[in-house]
Amino acid sequence: MLRFALSPTGDMTIDDLRIAIVNFIVAQKRGEPFLVRMDDTDKVRNIEGKDTEFMQILEKFSLTHDQVYHQSEHQSIHQTLALRLLEEQKAFVCTCTNTDSSTCSGTCAQMTEDAYSRLKAEGTPFVVRLKAPKETICFNDIIFGEYNAIPEETGEPVILGSDATPTALFASACDDMLSNISTVIRHAWHIGNTPKEIHIKTALGYTGNTDYAHLPNIENAPSLKQLFKEGYIPDAIINYLLLLSNPKSEQTFFTLPEAIAWFDLAQVPKTPAVFEMETLRKLNREHLLKMDDRQLSMLFGFADAAIGKLAKVYLEEEKASTVSELEAAIRPFFSPKSFDGEMGEKMSILKNIIWEAPMLDSYETFEAYLVKESGLSGDALALPLRKLLTNSTEGPALDTLYPHIKSYLLEVIS
Repeated sequence: MLRFALSPTGDMTIDDLRIAIVNFIVAQKRGEPFLVRMDDTDKVRNIEGKDTEFMQILEKFSLTHDQVYHQSEHQSIHQTLALRLLEEQKAFVCTCTNTDSSTCSGTCAQMTEDAYSRLKAEGTPFVVRLKAPKETICFNDIIFGEYNAIPEETGEPVILGSDATPTALFASACDDMLSNISTVIRHAWHIGNTPKEIHIKTALGYTGNTDYAHLPNIENAPSLKQLFKEGYIPDAIINYLLLLSNPKSEQTFFTLPEAIAWFDLAQVPKTPAVFEMETLRKLNREHLLKMDDRQLSMLFGFADAAIGKLAKVYLEEEKASTVSELEAAIRPFFSPKSFDGEMGEKMSILKNIIWEAPMLDSYETFEAYLVKESGLSGDALALPLRKLLTNSTEGPALDTLYPHIKSYLLEVIS
């Protein structure tokens, strides 16, 4: 089983999303279940509704899951496991004030049962620490290779806080063990926690094999909310994040199902990736161009293949690369026009002619009809006509746009 674990204490980041995508892909390649876990042990920092937002994002990117749960649901199990370690003398009560330290600063490990009972009776705050391992903990990271942690580095991690709440480290190790996670794929900054988690699982008697892969961060990455606001679509974002993860891939343009066939976790570079907006813009434009015309139009409030084809004119001429840019180009066609000034006077003339004109199939016939009826020609016709039809003085050629808006002419000029 693969898992994507995220704490509902802040927004999902680009790095988080890539972790989710890679876990999903590996699960699909191996035919293993994919689990989503909300690591909500930090009750103070948890943000209400953030877990629901995470699930909506995963759905938006078609990252389907087989199971989802909140870590807090297992709190009693975690506490029971911690107490078992205490009873087996693999853990000890610690009253040191600096409980953030990786090791106990006093002699708490030698505390007697009588002293422990006295602490509870007196209400003295204490935490529970796991005793340090006796040997170096080694594991092979799929991306970074062999990693060794001497006992002093692993230390004596706190497994229960002073309020008896399991620590995030302990809860994560327990849940990975309980879910029998085959491969932990997560951020590179967790690599230092891995020996501690291995130590916790070993102390609990877990004998299952767990592989690890720690992905380096993505530098200069925008927020996901920014990308959504600017109109980048999930297919393009997935495409780019997987390119950053497998930069030597022979394919540069692909969908998630296509990537499952060739993605190789071992090919993820050890060095941080650098996010380049221009590359994402190019991929976004390509994915929009590949979309069904009607489906494309629905991204900005229409449901007509003709409007999708109109949008693709702007994409093909690289005058737009995102959904928001397409909407900014297409919406003005259907927005109120200004008929002020000399330009407005000519627009009014053309509007009245078009209103009474028959349906003219080609732009050449349409233009010839306007020349004849208005007496305007050249720029005197082209500029006010463009403004009347598109609400702009620049853009793709009118003969390219006309086939896609001719059925909307009366609506456009109103």
